[in-house]
Amino acid sequence: MTKSFDISKNIVWQAYKRVKANKGVAGVDEQTMSDFEQNLKGNLYKIWNRMSSGSYLPPAVKAVAIPKKSGGTRILGIPSISDRIAQTVVKTYLEPEMDNCFHPDSYGYRPGKSAIQAVSVTRRRCWKYGWLLEFDIKGAFDNIDHLLLIKALKIHTDSDWILLYIKRWLEAPLQLTDGTLTARRMGTPQGGVISPLLMNLFLHYVFDKWMQTHYPNLPFARYADDGVVHCKTLQETERLKKVLENRFKECKLEIHPDKTKIVCCKGNKSWIKYPTMKFEFLGFEFRLRTARTRTGNLFACFLPAISPTAAKAIRKEMRSWRIPNRSDKSIEDLSHMFGASLMGWMNYYGHFYKSAMYPTLYNFNRKLVRWVTKKYKRFRRRPRRAHYWLGRIAHKEPWLFPHWKIYGLKPSAG
Repeated sequence: MTKSFDISKNIVWQAYKRVKANKGVAGVDEQTMSDFEQNLKGNLYKIWNRMSSGSYLPPAVKAVAIPKKSGGTRILGIPSISDRIAQTVVKTYLEPEMDNCFHPDSYGYRPGKSAIQAVSVTRRRCWKYGWLLEFDIKGAFDNIDHLLLIKALKIHTDSDWILLYIKRWLEAPLQLTDGTLTARRMGTPQGGVISPLLMNLFLHYVFDKWMQTHYPNLPFARYADDGVVHCKTLQETERLKKVLENRFKECKLEIHPDKTKIVCCKGNKSWIKYPTMKFEFLGFEFRLRTARTRTGNLFACFLPAISPTAAKAIRKEMRSWRIPNRSDKSIEDLSHMFGASLMGWMNYYGHFYKSAMYPTLYNFNRKLVRWVTKKYKRFRRRPRRAHYWLGRIAHKEPWLFPHWKIYGLKPSAG
């Protein structure tokens, strides 16, 4: 039987494997991956058959509220397992061609690109340019205009089935926790597989390509809806801020007024007096710091390090582990439970000015000391002895916790 659209069964299979690897929670149908796999062959065939015939209709998207770092909550739209697979199929066909057209300084949600690359290039440019405009797009995922997005999408594909299903995903309703369905007339749900690619496409034409055309001499780095633009003078930065506000407004987006600011990066000039001489970007705080040359001489330089906001979030996560109350666990158990998280933070924030991470890692050590005093009677009310005992463990088995081995840190009595 001839199908309306030529979609590969192997692509559907590969999409399933990618969705499974990413894990994730169930959608509105409450079907987990284990449930889906009970009839794996039949469920994958159903997705392929309906997509190939043009009859695939995405279910509603499950609304899940998650806390924001800045306070309040953000609504994620979680598709069902089947719908995540279908979206991955479309993304597999669409992403390679589109990604080749994206700007090299767009770093978010792209294969071969990372936040660390964005921070690294921003660090180098801060040394060359004295001023910077930091901007954040208010509710970028939620406010994308559908007509403008489809117009941009048609530049990159004339595939009827891709356009058909993306339109259906954009219009799929949001199901709230009480079961109420809410129609969506703008935006693409944050949490969908295809959404980051669509947002990158939209912002490619709204910002990246527009900047390349109108301000080719002003380098920028954008990671999803966060970005920085480097300028030579304060006057140039002020003009750009006003122009960008109008540009985003034309495209039915808004720059966040509280998260958009002009920053002076000339921290080594003592005569410069400007209210804002630091900024946060992708979890790093850029400001004037003391650095050391290869010959050991000290000098001042505008550098990134883990931001106070990120460090606070890590300490909050550590508190949620309730380490001092886990006296039923061995130190090896604690290593298995929390070592991977520590390593992940170190791998990311340790890329730049890693000594700024020490206070946060010492905080973890202090929790270990409290754990020792609660687990062993001989150390109760004797934190100093517990500290020395843990120090001996760190010396003998530095591999137990990644910061013991890599940074050579020893537990602090605190």
